[in-house]
Amino acid sequence: MASPAEVERKVRQLDNDVQSVYEMLATIEATQKRQANRLAEIATTQAEHGTKLDEILRLLRGGPAGE
Repeated sequence: MASPAEVERKVRQLDNDVQSVYEMLATIEATQKRQANRLAEIATTQAEHGTKLDEILRLLRGGPAGE
């Protein structure tokens, strides 16, 4: 049977391990939030580029600007 000191050491180690896991999860969460923000920025830029390209195609086809 494990001594009380050994049990306490294992409990402390498990507590440290749990805290480390929570820290890693917080880091992952922050990274995912930054990535989501960046993807939203890219999607907005892409939509703007699509609008500009549509206008360029209209002009190249001889249509009036701003239709």
